[in-house]
Amino acid sequence: MDIKLFGRGRTLRVAVAITCQTAFVFFGYDQGVFSGIIGNPDWLDRFGHPNSSLEGIIVSIYNLGMFTGCIVNFIVGEQFGRRKSMWLAMAFVVIGASLQTSAFSRPHLMVARFITGVGTGIDTATTPVYQSELCDANIRGRLVSSEPLFVGVGIVIAYWFDYGMSFVGGSVSWRLPIACQMIFAFAVIILVLGLPESPRWLYAKGKNREALQVLCDMYDVPPEDEKIQHEQNAVLEILAIERETGEYKWSQLLKRDEVQTGRRVLLAYGMQFMNQMGGINLVVYYVTSVLEKNVGLTRNLSLILGGCINTMFVLGSLVPTFFLDRLGRRRPMMVGSLGLAISMMMIAVLLSYSGTLSGHNTSAASVAFFFTYMLIFGASVNCIPWVYVPEILPLHVRSKGAAIGTSANALWNFFVVMITPVITQALPWQWPFVFMVLNFAFILLVYFCYPETANLTLEEMDLLFTRGDDDLGADKKILGRSTAVVRSLDRCGAWRKRERGSVSSTFECSAKPSSVAKDGLSAGYVEKAV
Repeated sequence: MDIKLFGRGRTLRVAVAITCQTAFVFFGYDQGVFSGIIGNPDWLDRFGHPNSSLEGIIVSIYNLGMFTGCIVNFIVGEQFGRRKSMWLAMAFVVIGASLQTSAFSRPHLMVARFITGVGTGIDTATTPVYQSELCDANIRGRLVSSEPLFVGVGIVIAYWFDYGMSFVGGSVSWRLPIACQMIFAFAVIILVLGLPESPRWLYAKGKNREALQVLCDMYDVPPEDEKIQHEQNAVLEILAIERETGEYKWSQLLKRDEVQTGRRVLLAYGMQFMNQMGGINLVVYYVTSVLEKNVGLTRNLSLILGGCINTMFVLGSLVPTFFLDRLGRRRPMMVGSLGLAISMMMIAVLLSYSGTLSGHNTSAASVAFFFTYMLIFGASVNCIPWVYVPEILPLHVRSKGAAIGTSANALWNFFVVMITPVITQALPWQWPFVFMVLNFAFILLVYFCYPETANLTLEEMDLLFTRGDDDLGADKKILGRSTAVVRSLDRCGAWRKRERGSVSSTFECSAKPSSVAKDGLSAGYVEKAV
């Protein structure tokens, strides 16, 4: 079903962005809502005051569902397309949220959270890909990074809603916040009705006429427009290159093909691994418990500070939303990981004084570094993986590769959330050192393994990885920000020139690059006939 509710051009592009952002508001809301519920007296009475191990399982089984959702998307995502996958995701969410709201036993609640997680996994594996495939390269970073910003918005809404409902009492104080997940799910279902399918997916399925119409609708221009012709021919050319490798299979994960599919899938997985193993969901899910049990604050003050700490998440996320395409991808990841490591180190040092004469005041000072942690995470590691994963992947595995990347997010999210109640009890002040070491390690991982991708179109991304053809270049290692992309391309030896999207000639990189044009190519490149 394709109902044109939003017309053409700018209105349609805004509608796509709002839909994707709403899907991520739901994701954030669903992550944040249980933080204020697990200490709710009525919830604890209803589910028998679970110990720390069982509490970890009840909360983290949602993330296990997310992992399963990523597998589901891996299997059916390319067959369904982006729109149907989003509908499927929201169907799981509505069923799961309904069951959570009506839960009266632990198994009932756990099954319900698992089902909701399946929907969230499909949603988060599909939405960034959909947005990436329906926007220009020069604004892709800002648009896709705005989605994790809205994760923060969802978390903050959930925290303050939980806090307000904590004064109500009774089962409605936790059932109503859970039920409100469905508001976002129904909003996405309705909005997707008026949106087009991804043109790149349509081209991949051989529906060229439909894809061309979507491009014309998105930019409100006729089919003969130069921009439309360029995009169409660029996609078809890259599809031709990528199809030489055939359908991507698990057995090909470590094999080298012309576009280095396996390497790029592993990079996507690693990027989402870094997103989770820096310790973020310990803070998102359990900050109120940590402040209450480890720092020694009252329940009410812990809830208030938890809401304020997560507000920093949103404020930090404003930075990449407006400036990511200027800052690049690598540098914010490395600087952000450094800031997270220092924050975790300071939390551990200050918590180590608990039990001494000045222990309470010193432990309370650690709250400041929870604030810095969330601000820095929002400004760096929160947004970049969601941008990097869909843009680094070649088209023929973009849906499956995004599912694999998101599966890392879900799997390691599950791991962190499950063990947090145990390690914060067994290691009351030492636990931040674990995440400090990991964040320091991530700086080196990004520096040595991850290329810069800012300001390249999704089709030009393959040029960073193409092997075995002098016209396309060799394997590259890129350092620095977006200008370094140009330096990397300068080492290619030669580019394929596209006029109206077709390969008509090639030209060599002869000038020292000094700037990056809007389409991701260097303004310093000078054409030479070959």
